[in-house]
Amino acid sequence: MIRSLPFAVCLALAPLVPVQAAGPLAPSGAPADAFPKPDRPVAEIVAPQWTAEAERDKDGEFKTVARALHIAPGETVADIGAGSGYYVVRLSPLVGETGKVLAEDVTPAYLASLERRVKGMDNVTVVRGEPHDPRLPANSVDAVVLVHMYHEITQPFGLLYNLAPAMRPGGRVGIVDANDIPSRHGTPPALLRCELSAAGYRETGFHPLKDGVYLAVFEAPSPENRPKPEAIRPCRDTATAR
Repeated sequence: MIRSLPFAVCLALAPLVPVQAAGPLAPSGAPADAFPKPDRPVAEIVAPQWTAEAERDKDGEFKTVARALHIAPGETVADIGAGSGYYVVRLSPLVGETGKVLAEDVTPAYLASLERRVKGMDNVTVVRGEPHDPRLPANSVDAVVLVHMYHEITQPFGLLYNLAPAMRPGGRVGIVDANDIPSRHGTPPALLRCELSAAGYRETGFHPLKDGVYLAVFEAPSPENRPKPEAIRPCRDTATAR
């Protein structure tokens, strides 16, 4: 599976009309250099989407993920690395008027595009985060999705550590990725489980999707179960080594 357009092309096609850039919603958490680097390659950010949205709808991707994460009206859901906004615009009617969608990204062009796409969706807020910190308010989020982007996170331990305080008790984290090595834009499930476990997350579900893609669901750690940055140990990337 490959993404639809090279990153440079996406930027070139972006409208030149200036758009108010989104900002963070919370103060900075722990800095990136407080955490060990992952023992694996980090894939380049190449495009804001994987395949055409109509094709993804035909495959039932969003419905499967939303159902597995038990997303309900009135909840607050964060899309980390929201990209083109495929999940954002589908989450908005699902959580309804009493719910909220936080569309987080770190790439200026994507943030500007998101601002344009969600105009008029009163329950959506576009959030500018950092590669190691989503910059979300404490105890504010019921569920999080990270779709086809985990392998692009330069400091996964920092992002997971700084994400945990934003989760409400029992908060669910759904990661959609391909069962492949990071250089081919995927994350082997064993490596994903190891990195999430190292950050204190507990796996609660695993759902194979189409063409080698999977959804892994985790529960965020409580404050007392969140390991300190210096205690986190990187996981050996045996799949890439082979």
